Amino acid sequence: MNIIVLVKQVPDTTEMSVDKETGTLIRAGVPTICNPDDLAAVEEALKLKDRYGAHVRVLSMGPQQAEPMLKELRGMGVDEATLISDRAFAGSDTWATSNTLAKAIALYPYDLIIAGRQAIDGDTAQVGPQTAEKLGLPQITLVTRVDACENGVLRVIKDYEDFSEELEVDLPALITCVAGNNTPRYGQVDLMWESFLTPVDQVSNEKLNLDRDHTGLSGSPTLVKKTFPRTLTANHEVKTVSPSEAAEIIAAYLEPYMQKGGK
Repeated sequence: MNIIVLVKQVPDTTEMSVDKETGTLIRAGVPTICNPDDLAAVEEALKLKDRYGAHVRVLSMGPQQAEPMLKELRGMGVDEATLISDRAFAGSDTWATSNTLAKAIALYPYDLIIAGRQAIDGDTAQVGPQTAEKLGLPQITLVTRVDACENGVLRVIKDYEDFSEELEVDLPALITCVAGNNTPRYGQVDLMWESFLTPVDQVSNEKLNLDRDHTGLSGSPTLVKKTFPRTLTANHEVKTVSPSEAAEIIAAYLEPYMQKGGK
């Protein structure tokens, strides 16, 4: 079985600056990590490899600075890593990103594609589903865990607030995973050592041959008119009182709401 996992390098902070002209994030000088949902997807792929035997390739679209992240993932047990990197891809929105990913995925054999639910620097949850659509694949999103994979059928569990759902899908297919549903493994010293001595596969637009209308900032139909932090304000009053007085104040404050709830 061939598994491709889509991963993204993201800023390890919520304090991001925005380019006022393009509306895109300024990533220079910001520490980065592997997107948490994507790391969960890598672990699910490696669990399938442990259980059934599989070839796992991680595929990332981003700048050259993402290469060490991919080498770390190889150190966890991933077989191959590919970095899709070209200035032509810079500024891509989800539509342009999924165009590029779908074209790159088609270069390799696959039975299953696993992606994270969403990236913490965008929170759109669109890239995985859009990529599946462009590859003509069935998809299951927000998978809690992969239960089994037998006879070309993948069985997964999807949890909701008050119930769980067991779903089956014929391969090839795409699923998305959520961080917190598994514990990503640590890298192995021997694999990590070998990985950092081995270059990461590189794919540029010279190989994909995407035109400007389908990738990059010029090929992105999403236009950000304005980006700004929301200012939160609230009326408040600070009182220094004894515990008994505090209890009386709180009770008096809650009384109107309690009366409404009793009607």
